[in-house]
Amino acid sequence: MSTFSKSAAKLPTANPQRKSEWTRTLNSYYQQNLKPTPSPGSVQMAEIIEWLSRRLPDNAILTNGAGNYAVWLQRFYQFRQYRTQLGPTNGSMGYGVPAAVAAKLTLPDRVVVSFSGDGCFLMNGQEIATAAQYGANVIFLVINNGMYGTIRMHQERNYPGRVSGTELHNPDFAALARAYGLHSEVVTNTVEFEPAFERCLDMPQPCLIEIRVDPEALTPRMSLTQIREQSSKK
Repeated sequence: MSTFSKSAAKLPTANPQRKSEWTRTLNSYYQQNLKPTPSPGSVQMAEIIEWLSRRLPDNAILTNGAGNYAVWLQRFYQFRQYRTQLGPTNGSMGYGVPAAVAAKLTLPDRVVVSFSGDGCFLMNGQEIATAAQYGANVIFLVINNGMYGTIRMHQERNYPGRVSGTELHNPDFAALARAYGLHSEVVTNTVEFEPAFERCLDMPQPCLIEIRVDPEALTPRMSLTQIREQSSKK
């Protein structure tokens, strides 16, 4: 059990002073958890999400599907208003793209950003055609690591080194987006993201940014190799 969960389990008594100390302790853990943590590779998703948290307006709407890529969003982005996140509650892949299109059509004056892993995007990615058709100017982010990351994580935890059915042979997502009539960008380094995103904000059409991340960057805390090695010792 983590330090946070141990502390959270010890609920304070009715004593106001103890409750105040308990609250400050938990808040300090929360603040520490917001600090970007380094991951393998040239793209640091923690830094990208932290930048988005500062750059986006308070009423921006963020959508996501299911996958390990969403852990960075949930951990490092700070939502400031209610009803600004659309995400599945039952692990449904493919939710982020159509949810973003619906959000933008409903609230066209709001900034809407869609997060998808590569596998997640392939579930309902064709809905970017709807965005192009109806002028839903969403910024679609595709975090591409060439695999079903969550399933691969569980494979490595339970059957280290025995990979089955989780490798993806993806299309060129940027070229695919252009074929649908979107503007597209490719990010292979953290420093490339900010100017790419700013260009998309200025575009009169929906945009897609493919973010190519290292397959080793499987979670914010542990790499793929670290998970495999830890599991191999059990």
